[in-house]
Amino acid sequence: MATEAINNTPENTEKAKEVKDDTTADNGQTKEEPPATEEKTEKAEEKKPEPAPPKPSVHKTNYEKDVVYLYQFSRTPLIPSTSPYCLKVETWLRLAGIKYQNVDHKAKFRSKKGQLPFVELNGEQIADSTFIIKMLSENFNKDLDAALTPEQRMVTHAMVSMIENHLSWVIMWWRAKYPDSVLKGYQVNLQNALNTRLPNSILNLCYKLTSGRKGMKKAKAHGIGVHSQEEIIEFGKNDLRVLSDLLADKPYFFGDEPTLLDVVAFANIAQLHFIDKEVPHPLRDALNESFPNLVGLVTRVKERAFIDWDDICRTLDLNAHLPKPKDQSKDTKEGSAPAEKQPLPDEPEKGKGDEKEKEQEKEPEDKEEK
Repeated sequence: MATEAINNTPENTEKAKEVKDDTTADNGQTKEEPPATEEKTEKAEEKKPEPAPPKPSVHKTNYEKDVVYLYQFSRTPLIPSTSPYCLKVETWLRLAGIKYQNVDHKAKFRSKKGQLPFVELNGEQIADSTFIIKMLSENFNKDLDAALTPEQRMVTHAMVSMIENHLSWVIMWWRAKYPDSVLKGYQVNLQNALNTRLPNSILNLCYKLTSGRKGMKKAKAHGIGVHSQEEIIEFGKNDLRVLSDLLADKPYFFGDEPTLLDVVAFANIAQLHFIDKEVPHPLRDALNESFPNLVGLVTRVKERAFIDWDDICRTLDLNAHLPKPKDQSKDTKEGSAPAEKQPLPDEPEKGKGDEKEKEQEKEPEDKEEK
């Protein structure tokens, strides 16, 4: 048995060496393994998870179908929006009878173009007031100009261009030149509008500095800002005179029903008409003294589109047009009127650190959209 054991040892060693040598020489590169590898790859591909769906590109992810979600600036006690473009879109939505909802974003969101207003509809964003109205008009088959003749449509195009590319810049120049008058003229409460605990004194100072500097820079780039104050005011009076002559004694520019031109004229002239009377403004005074038919137009569109104007300006409610839940319609101690919305000095600030500086630079006229 011992001999067998001794004799067997070398034989086993040589066989082990042969196996080891064969393994070393082969290096696992046999021709029979690739099929097994391919099978594993196929199984891995079969088990590979599907790619996740793309993230929604809208802020309102739990949207209701065919409801327009409007993003604009906050309300003021004198006018629903200090932006003629935001007021233009909301007025058109109301006259067209389209269901919409304002999103209370405290002026923190901007469109992909970096401006306000913009809307979201069925998970898609639409920016620029002109394109908003055009696309919504097509989507809902609501065209305020449907009854106009080709000649009237040409007049509309020319007048809207004059208002939005000239008269609105006259108004913007005044706002950049006198930012303090803007805050007083519309009774703007920046603390409430931006939902911050920063004192209004600091917010107002930042608004005056940023709005004045940026506004005058834009006005000069446009060309209106290189003229004297007297010349700019004269430009504005000339635009108002043209609109007054076109309107004449008609209720609206083209008859008994409001059209897009009425909406655009209303949204811009209202910025002058509703300035607090304690704040001086030459164009507002000229409007009341020389163009009473334009004042009448503003009144008619206001009464037709904003029957809740007083409630909006008193409560600063972005969605005064929507029915309120029962728990939000309780009578106040003073009576049955809804309680006024007050500034929010005691609420926690939405934003930390360097976001405070961003909030200080947000002003209602800085990033308006045409």
